[in-house]
Amino acid sequence: MDLKTASALRRLRLVSAPEAVSFLLLMVCSVLKRTTDFNAVPAMGAIHGILFIIYVIFWIDAWTTAKWQLKTAALYFVLSVLPTGGFFADRMLRREAEAHVIAARARKESVVNA
Repeated sequence: MDLKTASALRRLRLVSAPEAVSFLLLMVCSVLKRTTDFNAVPAMGAIHGILFIIYVIFWIDAWTTAKWQLKTAALYFVLSVLPTGGFFADRMLRREAEAHVIAARARKESVVNA
């Protein structure tokens, strides 16, 4: 159970940083669109949109697998809509996934030694 949870958290973590980067790049492209003739907003918007949808799908999976409380699930969702929130989510998810892996290994060792 804990390895399955760690796997779901890793999937969410895998997409959180790229989603944050795409959000920041989209903001830069929006500024450039209004100040220059450069317009990469349609392409960057599509990339960010796809990454955001993937993030939400993985967020739902992690929420149900890790059995987060509503407060924790809401925090990870809010982090996804903040420009640099994905970086904070990545760090928090790494710690949480490592804790689940350690718990699974400890449980496995206690079963083997018994």
